[in-house]
Amino acid sequence: MSAGGRCPPRSASGCASSDSSVAASREPAARSGALRSRALALLALGALAGCSAATTGGAGPAQPSRADSAAASAAQPAVDRQIVHTLNRLSYGARPGDLERVRAIGLPAWIDRQLRPQTIDDAVAERALAELTTLRMPIAELLRDYPRPDPTLREKIASGEMTRQEMQERYPMEKRPVRIAAELQAAKVIRAVTSERQLEEVMVDFWFNHFNVFAGKGDVRWYVSAYEREAIRPHALGKFPDLVRATARHPAMLFYLDNWLSARSDFIVPAGPNRGRKAGLNENYARELMELHTLGVDGGYTQRDVTEVARAFTGWTIDRPQTNGRFVFRPSMHDGGEKVVVGHRIPTGGGQGDGERVIEILTRHPSTSRFVATKLVRRFVSDTPPPALVARVAATYTSTEGDIPAMLRVIFGSREFYGEDAYRAKIKKPFEFVASAVRALGGSTDAQGGSALARASAEIGEPLYLAQSPTGYADRADVWVNAGALLARMNFALTLASGRYPHVTVELPALVAGTDPRSPAAVLDRLLATIVADQAGPETRAVLAAQLTDPQITRLSTDDRGSANTDVAKLAALVIGSPEFQRR
Repeated sequence: MSAGGRCPPRSASGCASSDSSVAASREPAARSGALRSRALALLALGALAGCSAATTGGAGPAQPSRADSAAASAAQPAVDRQIVHTLNRLSYGARPGDLERVRAIGLPAWIDRQLRPQTIDDAVAERALAELTTLRMPIAELLRDYPRPDPTLREKIASGEMTRQEMQERYPMEKRPVRIAAELQAAKVIRAVTSERQLEEVMVDFWFNHFNVFAGKGDVRWYVSAYEREAIRPHALGKFPDLVRATARHPAMLFYLDNWLSARSDFIVPAGPNRGRKAGLNENYARELMELHTLGVDGGYTQRDVTEVARAFTGWTIDRPQTNGRFVFRPSMHDGGEKVVVGHRIPTGGGQGDGERVIEILTRHPSTSRFVATKLVRRFVSDTPPPALVARVAATYTSTEGDIPAMLRVIFGSREFYGEDAYRAKIKKPFEFVASAVRALGGSTDAQGGSALARASAEIGEPLYLAQSPTGYADRADVWVNAGALLARMNFALTLASGRYPHVTVELPALVAGTDPRSPAAVLDRLLATIVADQAGPETRAVLAAQLTDPQITRLSTDDRGSANTDVAKLAALVIGSPEFQRR
């Protein structure tokens, strides 16, 4: 399964090893014949290619009619549809009760609140994050407290100079650098599942992917947590030019795209293993800055522009990468000559300001407004962005100097956003699927559970913070939809619904409270109402109804997963595996 762009996603082996207790207790799930046949029956509905509820669209959030109660009752299904659609796009999916909560305050008020995350109390998520100590540590402390292991360690163990026990004592797991990324992954899951600031989390994910760095490359593993904390999160709902500046200066980006090594053509390395050598110009960051971060691949720049931008950023480097890890500008490395970037002249002698001027030029370019608008519309509306909406969002970018909330307001208030073509038109990426499934089942998690769910995302195809290519993970359905990937999702759904992820709780009894446990049909109806807001299509309902006589669904047993004669976990897993749930 490809991640799109330039290279496939990193395999799950790039993450921490799987929890043995999970592996040992996990049912064969979709690998077993019975569940596999049911999963394939769901996939036969069209491999998630066209199963959306037959409802009508509108322009902007619908307001409940105030004329009389009958009119209000008639309008309610359309309002609820818009709420469900908005929750699926602006958050990691609805929790039980979210539809009613948004209905009570009104959809416009909920959207406005999400666009101002600083006004939202997020104490529950903050408490869950408190034990993840590396999230708050400066880079220098991470470099000090999580040192590089001895590069000759394997040789010493092989020769008998050191035993494995001695190695464990000298380099305990809790002090290995892998912990930094593992805690960041767990934090991402916790925030997606429990945070009340859902749109902020969606935008942090979006912008990290836009300005992607690979946590598995060299020193980036020490820098990546600070990168999200310092460069991405503060500006996720701010101004786009500020995002570009923050990422350009951050050691994670400087190291990932090699700009920290880039120097004027006659610069001689003064110290270290490369002492006496010419460093030379590196164009990696310059190219990606224009192609992926600002102008876009068809943005009107040339190879000459790439070289000129690279010259402008010479000297933007890292102070003592293995002990301090902070941005520094070194004039001795900088090419101070005149530069011309997409028709704009940068005079001689600009120093660090040359790079700042390039960012100003590129973020004000009309190609950047179109490129950013297209990506935002693709994320929130359709894999095929409507040109008219893109044009309106691009115009807002220009008039507001890249104000992100202003652009989002245009999208969320548009006819295209609420139109029939947009409803359940996007496939959930693996991480979105994992987080939304936990939320749909009323779930919660702590740090250990977050790590288990991060591994689940990797197993389905999206290892967190481990996209190797600068393009990040693709935001198109064709990348994520195939039979093998969807069966892996079904495996996850059954493991989750069965309560087999450690430190992850789901509330199945609460979801079906008040239904007759002896009636699988009643239980299924309640699950469809709760998990997909009662908006499953007739084909999905027919396939699910056909499973109600299966002995694995209608079993004679009583346990804490469900009541006699109905295996709630298996039914819930099938609903989570349905096309309606896997689309957003």
